[in-house]
Amino acid sequence: MTIVQELDDQKGICQDVIFPPGDLYSDEPPLESELHLEQIMLLLKCLKWLWRDRNDFYAAGNLTIYYSPRQRKSEHFRGPDFFVVLGTERKTRKSWVVWEEDGKYPNVILEILSDSTANTDKDLKKKIYQDTFRTPDYFWFDPYTQEFAGFHLVDGEYQPLEASEEGYLWSHQLGLYLGVYQGLLRFFTRDGQLIPTPEETAEQAQQKAEQEQQKAEQAQQKAEQAQQKAEQAQQKAEQAQQKAERLSAKLRELNIDPDTI
Repeated sequence: MTIVQELDDQKGICQDVIFPPGDLYSDEPPLESELHLEQIMLLLKCLKWLWRDRNDFYAAGNLTIYYSPRQRKSEHFRGPDFFVVLGTERKTRKSWVVWEEDGKYPNVILEILSDSTANTDKDLKKKIYQDTFRTPDYFWFDPYTQEFAGFHLVDGEYQPLEASEEGYLWSHQLGLYLGVYQGLLRFFTRDGQLIPTPEETAEQAQQKAEQEQQKAEQAQQKAEQAQQKAEQAQQKAEQAQQKAERLSAKLRELNIDPDTI
């Protein structure tokens, strides 16, 4: 951190002013709770896994966005809990510096509400994201109360999104729904399918493999049962043939032609 002294004209004394680090690392405070961290990591994990073959986006959480019109790192910066920028290079960044990113602002922003930040997220930040960032999709979510709301920028103003029958909100920018699943916010496809994490994908693949194995075993059992039935039928046929031959032999012993019977 950089500390300089600034003269307070009213009091006639110098006060310490703290500026963000000069190398533009993110300077966001610790998250409100473990649940906040879990929510951010879950969204990042799911989106990056879904778009693992894409290199034209940047997604981050609790990272500082510097947007000073005068390109000063000591003024105008915000740190959304989760945001996505489209049409940019997918690479690791220390922070998002608008004037170094062709003037790009986030396409999607999500704030995770808490007692200490809810008012700011719903008022000041919403206004900044609407009027300065011009971020098309803005959402907020409280993992404790389950409060969930979303807005889409229309003619320069945020309009509330209407929820689907399932309670999901559509992100025009991501082409995905956001909705609450098991107490946390998740992504869903247009037809309502949950976007899985890599671990869930592996688990689903494992379950599918086990189901295929069970089907193969069941098919093998049916084939074996069919083989057993065929062998039993063959045995019965041989036994009937042997019985017929014994009967024919007995009739011949009695000087009776079995073919005439």
